[in-house]
Amino acid sequence: MTTQDLSSWIGRSETRHERITHNLVQRLAATLSEPAPSPGEPLPLLWHWAFFQDAVEAAGLGGDGHPARGGFLPPAHNRNRMWAGSRLEFLGALRVEAQVSRQSTLINVEEKHGRTGSLLFVTVRHVYVQDGCEVLVEEQDIVYREPTPPKLGGTEPAPAGTWQETVTPDATLLFRYSAVTFNGHRIHYDWPYVTETEGYPGLVVHGPLIATLNLRGFARANPAAQIRRFSFRGLRPLISPNAFEVGGRLLGSDRAQLWATAEAGMAQTGEVEFNLGAAQ
Repeated sequence: MTTQDLSSWIGRSETRHERITHNLVQRLAATLSEPAPSPGEPLPLLWHWAFFQDAVEAAGLGGDGHPARGGFLPPAHNRNRMWAGSRLEFLGALRVEAQVSRQSTLINVEEKHGRTGSLLFVTVRHVYVQDGCEVLVEEQDIVYREPTPPKLGGTEPAPAGTWQETVTPDATLLFRYSAVTFNGHRIHYDWPYVTETEGYPGLVVHGPLIATLNLRGFARANPAAQIRRFSFRGLRPLISPNAFEVGGRLLGSDRAQLWATAEAGMAQTGEVEFNLGAAQ
């Protein structure tokens, strides 16, 4: 595949405005089997991913179900898209029914070559503003890879943890999470497509869903922790309906290591920085 010079895309930005509607929050809460916060209350961490999604009509979608490339994000023709990871800093709490703006900027576009072929790395910085104050800053890494067989194993086993939860990601959970986040990527709900076109053995669990469950597990195990930063990185896919574990261990008084793991080894790793105090 010919390498493209996409450096001119660096610095592109867009701003969007949205209300954190209680109706959508209720649907996400039902999807995750969580109580829904009331209007004015803090939005649980990482639930913001259900908002600010592209409302693209069917004619504007690519064959994989994602919006066709070449708008805000650079073109990556004939490649498969993956959410590789994020780094988030929580400066305040997004609140249900609040009006929020998000400014997004492409801060890096880089082509790399590895054992599985050419990879296009795109990093987007999102800044969320509520009541005139920055409350959340996120850098999101998106990877576009050439159509090659997915890596399903070969990662290290998880270390011994101090907490863990078992997750069984059935097709209903994946479908509802796709719906509530308006994610049309067909690998999460379209069995013929994911197995015959992209070569996975079954439906793929969303990377952000794994991260959300992982951070929730940390918060449940450490209720006094006030989370300041969270980062995660995907290592390999998890396949529905096979159960997996989310867990972690403390690395000191203000840091923790998180992971999601199954029989083939770790699928996602993460790190939390926190303060100890009254639970939020």
